Amino acid sequence: MSNNVLLAGSPWSAFSGPNLGYVLEQYDLFLQSPEEVEPELVQLFQAYGGPVFADGQAPVATTTAAQAGSGDYKKVLAAVKLAASIRENGHFAADLYPLKNRVLDTARFEESVFNLTDADLAAIPAEVFFTTVPAGVTNGKQAIDYLKSVYSDKVGVEVSHLQNPEERAWIEAQVESGAFKQTLAADEKKSVLERLTRIENFEKFIHKTFVGQKRFSGEGLDTQIILLDEIIKSSENNGVKDVRIGMAHRGRLNVLTHVLNKPYDMMFSDFAHVSNDLFLPEDGKLEITKGWTGDVKYHMGASYTYDSGLNVKLAYNPSHLEVGNPIVIGSVRAAQDDTSAAGFAKHDAAKALGIILHGDAAFAGQGIVTEGFNFSQVKGFTTGGTVQIIANNMIGFTTELFDSRSSNYASDPAKGYDIPVIHVNADSPETVAAVGRFVAAYRAKFKKDIVIDLIGYRRYGHNETDDPTVTNPETYKLVAKQEPIRALYGAELATAGVLSADEVKALDAKIYAEMQAAYDHVKSMAEKDEHKTPDMPEELKVEFPEINTAVDMERLTKVNEDLLVFEEGFEPQNKLGKILAKRRDAFAEAKIDWGHAETLAYATITQDGTPVRFTGQDAQRGTFSQRHLVLHDKNNGAEFTPLHHVEGVNASFTVYNSPLTEPGVVGYEYGYNLENQNVLSVWEAQFGDFSNMAQVMFDNFISSARSKWGQKSGFVILLPHGYEGQGPEHSSSRMERYLQLSAENNWFVANCSNAGNYYHLLRRQAALLGTEGVRPLVVVSPKSLLRHPLAAASADQLANGRFQEVIEQEGLGKNVEAVEKVILGTGKVMIDLAERVKDGEGFDHLHIVRVEQIYPFPTAQVQEIIARFPNAKEIVWVQEEPKNQGSWTFVLETLYDIAEGKKVRYVGRPAMSSTSEGDGDSHKAAQAKLVNEALEK
Repeated sequence: MSNNVLLAGSPWSAFSGPNLGYVLEQYDLFLQSPEEVEPELVQLFQAYGGPVFADGQAPVATTTAAQAGSGDYKKVLAAVKLAASIRENGHFAADLYPLKNRVLDTARFEESVFNLTDADLAAIPAEVFFTTVPAGVTNGKQAIDYLKSVYSDKVGVEVSHLQNPEERAWIEAQVESGAFKQTLAADEKKSVLERLTRIENFEKFIHKTFVGQKRFSGEGLDTQIILLDEIIKSSENNGVKDVRIGMAHRGRLNVLTHVLNKPYDMMFSDFAHVSNDLFLPEDGKLEITKGWTGDVKYHMGASYTYDSGLNVKLAYNPSHLEVGNPIVIGSVRAAQDDTSAAGFAKHDAAKALGIILHGDAAFAGQGIVTEGFNFSQVKGFTTGGTVQIIANNMIGFTTELFDSRSSNYASDPAKGYDIPVIHVNADSPETVAAVGRFVAAYRAKFKKDIVIDLIGYRRYGHNETDDPTVTNPETYKLVAKQEPIRALYGAELATAGVLSADEVKALDAKIYAEMQAAYDHVKSMAEKDEHKTPDMPEELKVEFPEINTAVDMERLTKVNEDLLVFEEGFEPQNKLGKILAKRRDAFAEAKIDWGHAETLAYATITQDGTPVRFTGQDAQRGTFSQRHLVLHDKNNGAEFTPLHHVEGVNASFTVYNSPLTEPGVVGYEYGYNLENQNVLSVWEAQFGDFSNMAQVMFDNFISSARSKWGQKSGFVILLPHGYEGQGPEHSSSRMERYLQLSAENNWFVANCSNAGNYYHLLRRQAALLGTEGVRPLVVVSPKSLLRHPLAAASADQLANGRFQEVIEQEGLGKNVEAVEKVILGTGKVMIDLAERVKDGEGFDHLHIVRVEQIYPFPTAQVQEIIARFPNAKEIVWVQEEPKNQGSWTFVLETLYDIAEGKKVRYVGRPAMSSTSEGDGDSHKAAQAKLVNEALEK
């Protein structure tokens, strides 16, 4: 038999000698006639297969069944199954609950269940149960007792669902080595006590000093700071340079203070309504951005750079609990990506780490949590493992866990994504610290997500003015009796002689006094507070930034040629090859369609040194087969990205097809852009209405983060839109929702009708990146116009033009005296009108103006156009969306302001509860009717 070690993580590693020989013979029989094998062995063979060495070789039997002895293998087999059950189910009996309010279950690993006695176990060598036998363990009885002690202590481990045997074996080896039971040195214990004393006193001081003010205390889960400390410190030792943290409001103020090092006086000033700018440290390590409308203190974030150079950021987050998760994950990916050279961005997961803290009810209840898990191993979205911490206070607002979820643990959704789960008692600080170190090591080794279920309680109600005994009387009887962890740990250290009880008490008084002194400083500075009202930046007040987006014709021609050259041996699909080849003629013949113009824009943007990241469902090909940014060899499927081979490119171009999840991907890409604001980040909805699923991202982040939190973004959102008879959902992108959110020049909302104008719009957006005037861009992008001849561009337009907020219809308005009606509108319907008017003959009575940028609305430009026609009697807004949707209600007030007594009229579909007709014939009739009505005299 080989001297190799049997593969760890399977029960066969416990067998040797005659018993291993017997198992091998039975496995051979199982492969031929499973009905002849004992059911217990069949069960194990089905679960684990046969014995295999770690090097992949199968061991060779050296004995026969007769040599195995009379039945002793059954005791060994039962003992192995008992050990496996402890490893799998020990968490059910673990001491995880500080309030002792859960019944612990040991039934799955009682010796009697396996028909074993202490004597049976004592007769089995300890080597049967371990690859490396723990010190002091000499026989099977001691081995089982040891396994119970490590798997049923203050930590509970769930790894049996993991698909990788090596991963399971590594985690089990860590547990069985006693990694979670290691005690700290005396100085380390004192340091933990001081940390806990600060954590508790911070909450206690606010509670007593600012009575009735909400803070969403983290008390009952104080050790989440200890956990964060250890994860961050250990991760830095593993080479991490940037840490990004996301969390909801509970415990956030303590994290800001003790992890992001926001000074006590600066934090107390927020409660005292004194400007916290007066207390911002001058060393520049702490950075806090602010908007002009502001937000409550427990939604705010910060960035802190430690002396070592490690940068830690806590993401800003609204009250919608988990919606910030993908934003944090996206920001981590941006911190890991090198976008400085042509090709796909180069990803290094070791550079940055994401940590997300969840509430237990939210973790189990919010689907966006699992959307984040779905990213974890996807090529374009992985970050090499996010640390997911459940700050588990065993309650959701007022809802007990049995009303909150169907699973045993809040963490159970993670197991479906092959993610290990570590449960830990929050009232065991040293164990929590050990878990933090373990987590950093796991992430560095396996580059995967991991979940820590930190189980504690909530000392007060949902907020500090809420009385939880109204709805949860039994729970809060237990909470009232529970000593805070600082007191418990202080008493433990005093008993152990690490500190005296008087020293513990003196430390408590000293730190509380330090906080009182910080508050006294706030009060003394109050008289110097000028209470200035923040204002939006001057650069953001510019509605129409003048930016030169032209490109030299010679350069543009060369780019177009470069895009049509494939690498040697590459053969595109026949039909696609012909389509792409026609782009050479299209460039010369002023027939540059939407996808062609877009590709030229990305090429010139990356030549200018601006990286591009573009994602969406089917973004590489394009939902309407219009884009073709990534090509596939027809013979072998090999990928080729033409934009990576354009001469003179100085930045990365990255395009990925995204998972089928809108809120997760929109949040992720927005977070990517927040982290690297020099990247043109673009997300495209498969159809515009798909963005409905991500509405929370637009409401709470993209539209308002600048005014609330001072966070700049140049994120681009593409929303395919247009009425082509494809039914309610695939007609409208709900542009009215984005217009309703439009204010304070918070973003651009555009609906281009021309490929060249779209080209310049993208180039303008790229040029705004990194400036104070940057803002997001919402593009109501087309479907039928993607290849429409009237929407095509010329090379001269791309080379020498600029983005036009309004476009006047050619052939109209020449006889200014004859014009009686000015038609305004936006998007595809304007091409429907253009098809009808052709060269303008017979339509002297009207002029047509396309509004290409709806917000900010080009009021002055439209007003100037209308003023050219002295006999105009009415202004008509035409749209294909129903009257209560689209742009009409948004532009109505502006149109009245500029009409100067002229009639303002709407032409379009009537108000509807649905976005469009579902029947194709009904759609055509409705579309023809509105076009006819708009053009009639």
